[in-house]
Amino acid sequence: MNGGEHPCPEKGSIRLLLVDDEEGYVNVLANRLEKRHFDVTKAYSGRDAIKAVRGQDFDVAILDLKMEDMDGIEVLKIFNQMGLDMEVIMLTGHGSQEAATEGMSIGAYDYLTKPCELHELIEKIKQACDKRSKDK
Repeated sequence: MNGGEHPCPEKGSIRLLLVDDEEGYVNVLANRLEKRHFDVTKAYSGRDAIKAVRGQDFDVAILDLKMEDMDGIEVLKIFNQMGLDMEVIMLTGHGSQEAATEGMSIGAYDYLTKPCELHELIEKIKQACDKRSKDK
């Protein structure tokens, strides 16, 4: 995308977009990731996420599947249409692995089931970021 052609940093400073309509969950997770030196932008809806990606580049987006305004699959499709250069990790709860698999078939890097362990999420973010760097 617009000038974001740098490999993911070795440590920290990975630019994350965290998208979930559960504000408390987003705030707690963002806080925990920021303490580990991630650069986190929060979006509480699909529309907020789309506005955020218009304004800046991200390395990885963490995208919840089930949201009030539009689901994660819809948001992922819009991201794809925008030609964004970032990896997307889907978060799914409620046993909806089928939808997460659909997300992967249309371009998501991977998915995790909510609630997930922080270390597991961080590892997945780093793997997605590494893939993004290698794909350049």
